[in-house]
Amino acid sequence: MASGSNGAVKVEAASSGHGEAPLVSQGSGSQTARGTASKYDFVKVKVWLGANADHYYILSRFLISRMLLVTKIPNHVAIKISLELKKLLIDNSLLDVSQSDLEANLFKLMERRGYGAEYIERYKMMTKFHHQRLPLIILVCGTACVGKSTLATQLAQRLNLPNVLQTDMVYELLRTSTDHGNSAALASTPVWARDFSSPEELITEFCRECRVVRKGLDGDLKKAMKDGKPVIIEGLHLDPAIYLMNEESGGFGSGALQMKALPSSADTAAVTGLEKDGEAVVTKEVKEPVKWTPPKCIIVPVVLKMAEVDHQTLLEEWIASRAEESGEIELTQEEKDALIERLRIIEDYLCSFERQGMTVVNLSATTFPQTLDWMHSYLLEVCPFMLTLNITVPYYIMSSVQIGSMTLRRNLLSTS
Repeated sequence: MASGSNGAVKVEAASSGHGEAPLVSQGSGSQTARGTASKYDFVKVKVWLGANADHYYILSRFLISRMLLVTKIPNHVAIKISLELKKLLIDNSLLDVSQSDLEANLFKLMERRGYGAEYIERYKMMTKFHHQRLPLIILVCGTACVGKSTLATQLAQRLNLPNVLQTDMVYELLRTSTDHGNSAALASTPVWARDFSSPEELITEFCRECRVVRKGLDGDLKKAMKDGKPVIIEGLHLDPAIYLMNEESGGFGSGALQMKALPSSADTAAVTGLEKDGEAVVTKEVKEPVKWTPPKCIIVPVVLKMAEVDHQTLLEEWIASRAEESGEIELTQEEKDALIERLRIIEDYLCSFERQGMTVVNLSATTFPQTLDWMHSYLLEVCPFMLTLNITVPYYIMSSVQIGSMTLRRNLLSTS
């Protein structure tokens, strides 16, 4: 196996002296392009791990490109860099290479394409994050027609996350299941389409249904935490209060629960549990530093809020399409206004968590790319903070308070 001293290849040495230096050696001039491609596709490179190089994995260009994509390198560039890396190793007969040598060559190729220290540091950070297998739960909350599913799916692709759980789908599965306990608890008519005597009654029912859905997600969440895999949860039936409860209270809370920002790692504090009115209170205590014990999971909650004019238009189109698909009689304008008002009441409840440190992202119908890019950057800033956490609670809720330099609220309307 190639040692660390000779495994790293000088990329610059492949220069032909004519114009821009090629990144890799292309072999003899008589070799056809098709033959070269075939060779790189079928030759396997072993990457050895451990201090004694006692186990290895086969280099995958696809996985390398996915990791580069996480660092915010464009997809087409990430694909090119991963191909150049494999060509470089094969052309220099490095079919057995250490992980450190592999990364040294990769970082040189990244630098040659203008993706230097910042991107290299992101790559190292994300590699460390995956190795630690710290479960991460990303909550994408919001009402109908704010782009939750679109953003959650695209964010999962960017961050190479395998799991996106949709609460709306879980709601339907539970409602139509043979489990009479669940089916009886969920109505066939959505909560925002039913009449209530007051906004408080609407929110109480919304939170109750969210708790039922949360129980339906329990198996998936426990598996993700056991395997140390990140997961994104998105949908309308997503009450942040339920996910912000500590384990001692069963992981569930009343709809009236408000999140208190947990203390930074510099503070010594304890969560006292539920106090009166269902409010979680954090009280500081003077005590000796405790030994580090990893949390069971990290929760990063985000609420999406659409610009009012755009949201009104999208909701009206959505209501009309639902009526057409179901064959129901089209709603009157008064009924449409009442339905939209109920959705706004739910939105106000979700946005109220901003006062406790939760991030609310304002967006419009034309700023989805900017919103996706911001959420990608936001999570890249969260991850290094997670790696340095010094907490002793089973669940830890990330907020802009802990991240420090991060902005609590980002208004993306100004970028449109």
